[in-house]
Amino acid sequence: MPYTIKHWPVHDRPRERVRTLGSKALSTRELLALLIETGLSSREGTAGRSAVELAGDLLAAFAEEDGAGSLRRLMAADVSTVAGRVRGIGPAKAAKILAALELGRRAAEEARPERARVQTSRDIYERMRFRLRDLDQEEFHLILLNTQNDVLREVFLSRGTLDSSLVHAREVFRYAFNESAASVVLVHNHPSGEPAPSLQDRVITKELVEAGDLLGIPVSDHVIIGEMNYFSFRDKNQLRSGVRRAALKVA
Repeated sequence: MPYTIKHWPVHDRPRERVRTLGSKALSTRELLALLIETGLSSREGTAGRSAVELAGDLLAAFAEEDGAGSLRRLMAADVSTVAGRVRGIGPAKAAKILAALELGRRAAEEARPERARVQTSRDIYERMRFRLRDLDQEEFHLILLNTQNDVLREVFLSRGTLDSSLVHAREVFRYAFNESAASVVLVHNHPSGEPAPSLQDRVITKELVEAGDLLGIPVSDHVIIGEMNYFSFRDKNQLRSGVRRAALKVA
């Protein structure tokens, strides 16, 4: 086999495979080969080795007797040990490999941040009121939820009087699809301090609820923030949705 991967068919090259299939599709040897990058050229009496073959040699050199545990043993070694174990793996390549393994270890140890959960319209109000109640213009926000009503993301969508020219269903649900949200909550404020919905509020709510039902991502509520209180379309049974999945509880 030629020692340079450039001689290989394109679909067999690790770099091309990771581009087309993703890193999870590659073997451990192929992933290491991406870090090693270059192989070992042939010398008199010595055959050349491709980067993939060097990766295999390195895994074999650090494997236990049963052939397992090579990555953990490799990660515990220092640069000089790795560089001295396999011909063709020098200090620079050894340092790159150990750095990548250390990044993987740190990623595995990272704790996933605890997500806030919203169960009621009051939870939405408490979460958003200090941000919205004192604004002199209306702002429309979107809260994306998973199936457990955990907050995946908050999105600011528009500023100004709420109407169909500022709030588009395609924008609302584009964010929902991108985050794989199970449902969404609509939130906006009334600078007047009175949270009772206007006719336009009701029109926009109806349009977005119908779009969400059609797309399978229901609108769980639309909460309007006032001075000292709020209005919830769901609490008032004014959220016309045929989909009840992931609905918030009534406060």
